[in-house]
Amino acid sequence: YYGATGAGNCSFDATPNDIDVAAMDAPEYDNSNVCGECVAITGPKGNVTVRIVDQCPECEVGHLDMSQEAFAKIADVSAGKVPITWNVVECNVTGPLSYHYKDGSSQYWTAIQARNSRLPIASLEIQSGGSFTKVDRADYNYFVDASGAGTGAVTVRVTAIDGQQVTDTLAAPASDVSVAGTAQFK
Repeated sequence: YYGATGAGNCSFDATPNDIDVAAMDAPEYDNSNVCGECVAITGPKGNVTVRIVDQCPECEVGHLDMSQEAFAKIADVSAGKVPITWNVVECNVTGPLSYHYKDGSSQYWTAIQARNSRLPIASLEIQSGGSFTKVDRADYNYFVDASGAGTGAVTVRVTAIDGQQVTDTLAAPASDVSVAGTAQFK
């Protein structure tokens, strides 16, 4: 376990009221593709569901580094390291997806993070000229359009790992701004 805040390599804000979180081993972190997914963990003394918010470079494949609070729900903290089983599950979120423009975002360089997702995000596309173009995901969990999304509203299409898609129209890119979406994956 580690002293987690809810923030980490995934670039999420700290969540002091919900720190049932974990860091994923580096190979399975897979360039931030697991950021935001939820994992149900069974340990020697119980179960907990955590949200992946960080990378654990020193962890072996299949291992998770949990917040101390989450670890305490499955084992005695004094144990330090215990055998677990885990699997990816839907996150228990309410409301629609939300989006965050990274600090520095503008019409010339745009970085968007999808948040509050029930399912892990597989891809994000931006509509331009009537068609959607896939945006690359950075290892810090933002989808970055290096040439910028332009002026005005931005229409995005987000695809979950199971193929479901949500399309939302966001306000024009701006630095360090969150935007509410209108839909959620089923």
